[in-house]
Amino acid sequence: MAATPKDNLLRIQRILTGWQALAPNKSFGGMTLAQFQASVQPSLDARQQIDTLEEELRQAQANRDTADELSLTKVQQVVNGVLADPTEGPDSALYESFGYTTRRDRKSGLTRKGKKTETPTK
Repeated sequence: MAATPKDNLLRIQRILTGWQALAPNKSFGGMTLAQFQASVQPSLDARQQIDTLEEELRQAQANRDTADELSLTKVQQVVNGVLADPTEGPDSALYESFGYTTRRDRKSGLTRKGKKTETPTK
């Protein structure tokens, strides 16, 4: 099973913590603690950048949602204006181009159920 980025971070942090606490003055793998910290710093920096970008994305999405609320209010005002306009109205091509169903294209909703005829059983 492949390690996840979270597993990788935990492993890096565990090594750093243990090395700092128990053998800060020793070298392992041809590296001092400072050299190891410098070599794993890009992994930690990338995670920090991801966290920052995710926060920026959340903020941008919140800004979009707020802007959409205002925009949709304006959209409804325009639609209502088209409906009230004597030269356009609910049967106009403009209203239809907005994605609405014109009054003339609406079905009445009335349905008539046909009479069921019983089939003879043998």
